[in-house]
This record gives sequence, structure tokens and C-alpha cells, in this order.
Amino acid sequence: MRNLPSMMPAMVIREPGGPEVLTLQDVPVPRVGEGQVLVRVRAFGVNRAETYFRSGAWGEASPVSGIECVGQVEEDPSGELAVGTKVFALMGGMGRTLSGSYGAFVSVPSTNVVPIESLLPWDVLAALPESFATAHACLVERLHLEEGERIVIRGATSALGRAAIVLAHSLGASVVATSRRVERFPALEELGAEEVLIHDETLADEVRRRFPGGVDAVLDLIGNRSLLDSMRMVRANGRVCLAGFLGGGEPIVSFDPLTQMPPSVDLSFFASFLFGTPGVPVPKEALQGLVRRVERGELLLEPAHVFGLEELPKAHRMMEENRAEGKIVVLHA
Repeated sequence: MRNLPSMMPAMVIREPGGPEVLTLQDVPVPRVGEGQVLVRVRAFGVNRAETYFRSGAWGEASPVSGIECVGQVEEDPSGELAVGTKVFALMGGMGRTLSGSYGAFVSVPSTNVVPIESLLPWDVLAALPESFATAHACLVERLHLEEGERIVIRGATSALGRAAIVLAHSLGASVVATSRRVERFPALEELGAEEVLIHDETLADEVRRRFPGGVDAVLDLIGNRSLLDSMRMVRANGRVCLAGFLGGGEPIVSFDPLTQMPPSVDLSFFASFLFGTPGVPVPKEALQGLVRRVERGELLLEPAHVFGLEELPKAHRMMEENRAEGKIVVLHA
């Protein structure tokens, strides 16, 4: 390492539990393994997956959580990225099998590091990587959304849902968003939703009443409990992508494809933990393009809340109480 400290401040999970188990302490700076890049973390987005890691709901996880960040390269043994290069880093085991972005430094597989050029502030950049990379993968690579098509985004008030609205609108699609709370409708319309509907598990009846022929695509972020209903919304040869479990991860108790799955529906699944695995590269060019569009004012991108690292327990509590209404970002000192 190049004159780096041996220890760093990090928010550590003392034991499985609530937000209060997150404790600020000094831990060793992670070593750079083969095929990895050491990144100095400047800011990171907070994600619901990290609340599951913290609570123990998803089994063993790294004591230092965090699945994404924006920062600068401190060391790249391959020599491909110069020291000081601005980068996004996401997934690749961060927060699960590797120490994550809740520390001042993180060592990330090079496949999951994206060099970027931008003068945007760190907190704005930190609102982008995981949400917009996932939205791009779902809308462009899975749903093949095209200009003039209509898409329903279920769970639209989440950070991923909001990113999907912005991206779908920029692609020229008509967006129907859903929320459980009427007071959130104006914010979703401001992002680009043409219509906003109250979410429930029988939403397909209302969608079919408004659009008898069905919609072209559905991005379902609620999960298994709404998936069958989502498939009822789409037209013949329509597409559905399942990409979230805001409604919980309980399995569908009874599913008979013969009677419950329309024969012409194209169903796919995506989760951000796939980034960097064989056949699922991080969309590096798309992310740089998104940064440029934000700089030009073509895409709305502002974090809903910005915290300091020592305030991370408060950020976790806000997310678990569903009060965020957008992306939560944490700035490292």
C-alpha cells in the first residue's frame, strides 16, 4: 500500500440486531487481493439489503457492511486504474464476503469497479451506482423497453423504483407508477410518471380497466406476493421483470403455470448481486452516460437524505420505517 494507515474508521455490526448494533470503531484497512482494487470511500448509498445483513435475516455477513460506493482509487495492482481515479464500486461481495463501504477503504473485485469522469459532488454521485445500474439492467437488458411503450413500475417510491421512473421516462416510455400513499403521488409525477395508482395485490384489474389491451411491460419490485398479478397486466407477448422484494421474500405457496401464467408473458428476474458474475458485467458505459446526463440536467438525481458516517444508525432506522422517500446517502469525513 502507498503510505496508507493500517487502521481506518468504519461502522461495524457488533452482533445481529437493530440499528443500535452499528458501532463506529477502528478496523484494519483491507488488503488488496489478486484482481482487486483498493478504493478510498468518499460516499455511499444505503440499501435495504444492508438492513437485512445487519439484522441477521440473510445469514452471515461482513461486520463492515455496504454494497456500493463512490470514491477514488488508492491501489490497483494491475496498473489499469491510476491512483486518484474517480470510481463507482458496487456488489462483488461487498458487505457480504468482503468488507464493504461502511469503512473508509474498501477492496473490490476489478470487475465491479467503474472509472468515471465527473465534477458532480460526492453525495450526488453516491445516489447513482446501485440504483441506476440495476434500473438499466432491468429496463434495457431484461425488459427491452422502447420509446412509446407503457410500463408499470410497482414499488415506485423505493430508490430503485424512482431511478426506474427517471430512466424509463428518458427512454421515451409512458410510466405508470404505484405507491401505497396518495401523498407520494406528486413526487413520482415530478420524476416522470404519467399516472400513479394505489398499490394493492389486485392492481391488474385497475390496469386492465384503464388499458384493456394490457401494458407492454411491468417492473415488479414488490416481489412474490404480487408477481402473479403483474403477469395479468401485460399484453400478449408483454414482459415482466421481478427485481425486488419490498413486500417480503415469502415464496409463492401455490403456483400452477398451466392455469396462472399467461402463455405469452416473457418473465425474467434480476438482482444487483449478479453484477460482475459471468455474463452479467457492470454497465460501465451506461453509468458514465447517466453521469453525463445528470450533469446536463437531463436526469433528476438528488439524494433524499445525506448523513455522516456516525449517523448511520439513524439512516438505517429511517429506511426500516419507510420514511426515506428516495436515496439515502452517507458521506465519509
